[in-house]
Amino acid sequence: MLENERYKVKRSMNHTHDHEAFMALALEEAKKAGQIGEVPIGAVLVAENGEILSAAYNQTIKLADPTAHAEVLALRQAASKICNYRLLNTTLYVTVEPCIMCMGAIVHARVSTLVFGALDPKWGAAGSLYNFARDDRLNHRVEVLKNVLEDDCRTLMQDFFRAKRI
Repeated sequence: MLENERYKVKRSMNHTHDHEAFMALALEEAKKAGQIGEVPIGAVLVAENGEILSAAYNQTIKLADPTAHAEVLALRQAASKICNYRLLNTTLYVTVEPCIMCMGAIVHARVSTLVFGALDPKWGAAGSLYNFARDDRLNHRVEVLKNVLEDDCRTLMQDFFRAKRI
């Protein structure tokens, strides 16, 4: 987990530069996953005041846990930190579009905004394959901002899988 004081960034939800700064932190988390052979996806959850509540990376292999995606781990850490499963007025930064499991958790946790880098046309549930963020049948809507540092996020994934095939 990131040290909050070291990485505390004041921001407004509408500033592209701030979204990029938090996504850069998520990319650092993703690189940690790649270094241990996990799919390089990272997530950072930020409170509306700019405090980083949690940061995580994929650990499904390490933890032998199919739910140990970066998003789920970040949500768990933050919920534990604030002693509440509802993560109201938060923004989740993720390097790759969340899957259906992660989007379900994001909606259930009442995350306000999801910011992600690269689309995932095979698993994405925030607009690519499914769109849980806008499903009127669910009781919470998540604002979605996509393609933040998209090239960096996509390249990290492509390089990881290219190296696996060698």
